[in-house]
Amino acid sequence: MSSEILINSSSRETRVALRENKQLAEIFIEQRTNKEIVGNIYKGKVIKVLPGMQAAFVDIGLEKAGFLSASDVDITDILNPENTILRSKKYAATKLNEEETNLSQQDEFPRSVKHNIPVQELLKEGQEIIVQVAKNQLGTKGARITSYIAIPGRYLVYMPTIKDIGVSRRIEDDGEKERLKAIVSEIGNLGEGYIIRTAGQNCEKNDFTIDLNFLHSLWSSLQKNAAEAPPCHLLYEDINLAFRSMRDLFTSDVKRIVVDSELEYQNCLEFCKNYLPHILDKIELYRESTPIFEHFGVEIEINRALERKVWLKSGGYISIDQTEALVAVDVNTGKFIGKSDQEETILKTNLEAVKEVAYQLRLRNIGGIIIVDFIDMLKEESKEITWNALIQSLKSDQSRTKILKISELGLVQMTRKRVRESLTQILCNTCDYCRGKGHNRSPTTICNEIVRAIQRTCTKSHLNQKNLSIEVHPLVYDLFFEEENSFLEELEQKYCLEIKFLVSDKLHQEKYNLVLN
Repeated sequence: MSSEILINSSSRETRVALRENKQLAEIFIEQRTNKEIVGNIYKGKVIKVLPGMQAAFVDIGLEKAGFLSASDVDITDILNPENTILRSKKYAATKLNEEETNLSQQDEFPRSVKHNIPVQELLKEGQEIIVQVAKNQLGTKGARITSYIAIPGRYLVYMPTIKDIGVSRRIEDDGEKERLKAIVSEIGNLGEGYIIRTAGQNCEKNDFTIDLNFLHSLWSSLQKNAAEAPPCHLLYEDINLAFRSMRDLFTSDVKRIVVDSELEYQNCLEFCKNYLPHILDKIELYRESTPIFEHFGVEIEINRALERKVWLKSGGYISIDQTEALVAVDVNTGKFIGKSDQEETILKTNLEAVKEVAYQLRLRNIGGIIIVDFIDMLKEESKEITWNALIQSLKSDQSRTKILKISELGLVQMTRKRVRESLTQILCNTCDYCRGKGHNRSPTTICNEIVRAIQRTCTKSHLNQKNLSIEVHPLVYDLFFEEENSFLEELEQKYCLEIKFLVSDKLHQEKYNLVLN
């Protein structure tokens, strides 16, 4: 399989697209006003202990307090040495479940260590504790946090408080697993834990040694900062999206990394010289006048992924409805009527839908509980074929999934690990026009679209002096002059433009009109 990574970078947002066999497989977006915090490490303060929920709320300096489950509390908390008394013979048998250590490449955070210690014995209000964000803030919920620290490197994830060595489940060869474990056991610190990432496959001792030295040094520095820093303080921030994409997404299948910003291109080269020298020759600067995501057809796929209904080639379609509790996917024959046998028509539609469902779940980054309502099949053989096809289609998905058999009602119940917001949650907000029944693109997204439209329009035009009139919704207009005023001046200078805004409250928030005179 041939893959490539496309990086679209600007001062407003960074977007990274992973394409597999010339088709968009995953999209990652980091907006300036909504930065990714998964992986960040904070010195927090416990503000409330909830014995009834076996959890606690921890102030980490963000708008909402972090949610810390009792099972996610490390019993060897570094800021509270007295907690080590809990490591008595009663809990000596505590160890990582084998299934939890077979993590995928993106599964960088260890799951909870099995213990039955009540939260009120582990934490007290006002107690200081080092925690790491395992899941972003989603909707009205604060970030999900853990005190089991996991610091990702290129080939390893370092877990200083867990004594265990795991291997990415994407490394399937048993002999290679044992070889890698032996290397890391030899050079790793006694009593500490490591997960060998997919990128570590076929690597040698020296590769891991360099990675380990960096991670150990980073942890020592973090511990020193933790001892001196006040509570509710950021101790460690993960690298930016462009760097993370090179670290986490690059595999032997990736043929190139294409960056459209000269500044980001130079930053990527510098980063790779220090940490990923073996991929330096894979980085390219995109020089075409057409925006990179339009050139590669990514923009169309993003817009398609925001639609409720997705058409299948046969004429059938799937509809995707995201609620607070779960995501419902409905499969319909639509315009497809088949040729002869009804069961054959239904099976063909369901099998086509299976591939599209797996693709859309990954592309839209849909997580949590998912219900897929396939068209009713009478034959058990048809149900088995459809279920097996779904299992096979989800194998390329790095997020962990659990799937139950097709029920008598033709429903498949499944879960998909959710760490970050879905594409809809990032790019859209609740629609005022329909009172929360649907979605529209946010003013920030429309602003970014308008900027790209200006660049596209001016690139195609050869006039020396241009007057550009833009008709927008009031919310979009306000955002331009609150946050994008300086960038508009840059556009005017770069393209010899004079930009004039026309405000219309009758215009839909997503709509805008550009007129170049």
